[in-house]
Amino acid sequence: MATEIVHIRIGPGQEVMAVLADEIAQHALTEGAIVSVIGAVDEFCISTMPADDARKDVLTEYHIPCELSGTGEIRDGKPHIHAVLGRSGDQAISGHLHWAKVKSWYVSVFILISKKV
Repeated sequence: MATEIVHIRIGPGQEVMAVLADEIAQHALTEGAIVSVIGAVDEFCISTMPADDARKDVLTEYHIPCELSGTGEIRDGKPHIHAVLGRSGDQAISGHLHWAKVKSWYVSVFILISKKV
């Protein structure tokens, strides 16, 4: 097996998860490791689990600029990212990334895929 890294750059005016889904479909990827997500976003939605039920999602939207880092996977052709977002005041917000809008900077995503040769 050979490995390959796909680099996806997401620019101003784009939504991170939508661009990833499109690129994953274009490359016909069904599985892979999202080894690095790095950049900055201006709005985003993450979810975490309530303490009394790990099967539920609590979604929270933020409309603030943040630094973004994360990792994840491609599962059944869909991106799944866990992210940490740094906001002003030296605070971090983390969880499962549902969407993120880039307005001011960019986000780079690096995906490690395996291909049979």
